[in-house]
Amino acid sequence: MLHIKIPGEVRLDTIETTRFLAAKLYESGRLSLGQAAEMAKLSKMAFAEILADYDVSIINHPISEIKDDAAQI
Repeated sequence: MLHIKIPGEVRLDTIETTRFLAAKLYESGRLSLGQAAEMAKLSKMAFAEILADYDVSIINHPISEIKDDAAQI
């Protein structure tokens, strides 16, 4: 469990904060889509739909990896 101290004048909604953190951890590659969705307490589809709210792309792999994967198909 991680505890973060935030000044009292900053108004944060727990659900919104958790979703933001999950989106950013997904963006950085620290969590998979499924893990981030679970953290946000959403289905994968619902989580994928809110990523744009946080300026996070559903595709978070370098283009070179995508090309390599495509070449193997």
